[in-house]
Amino acid sequence: MSDKHPEIRTIYTIVEETLIDGKLTLESPTRKAACAVVFKNPFADRYEEDLSLLYKWSDELGDLLTKKAVSALGIEPDKVESYGKAAISGLAGEREHCAALMHPALGKPIRANVGGGKALLPSAKKLGGPGCAIDLPLGHKDAAFVRSHFDAMEVRIPDAPRDDELVLIVGVTDSGRPAPRVGGLKVEEIKGEDGLR
Repeated sequence: MSDKHPEIRTIYTIVEETLIDGKLTLESPTRKAACAVVFKNPFADRYEEDLSLLYKWSDELGDLLTKKAVSALGIEPDKVESYGKAAISGLAGEREHCAALMHPALGKPIRANVGGGKALLPSAKKLGGPGCAIDLPLGHKDAAFVRSHFDAMEVRIPDAPRDDELVLIVGVTDSGRPAPRVGGLKVEEIKGEDGLR
């Protein structure tokens, strides 16, 4: 295995379109897309203090995944409304391997491919085996307090992760939840100054 690039086994893209929510038929479907990559964990079965290789890989993978997720929705990058990230480590890895993928460097390539984004990217991480599901958290890209965009998307890859693999996931949406009605800051009220409001 080369340290220059991750050894990718699978790239998996999912699009979820909601046309009816409860009893309500929507005028326009709400759509979410997630793209996941499965690759060999270079630190499986050993403790490593320096995880910076995963920071480097997350920049490369974040660019790939975000472009694929936005393309799956068929929209321009600046039309993305929400984003989120998640990672799963196989059982020979650690949660910290997921953290190394998601936190130091992943935000930059995601924001570069969704027309910006001032809000923190919501994230989730876990350990699991093949078929393990994770709820990818989603939030408005410019204002974390927009309640209509507090959401999640379940992602599961049938044969991943194997014990010595990592799964990195990026998700985007073209809208908030169907028929939101729990108050809070509205999209049209966003000031976009601090990532909160």
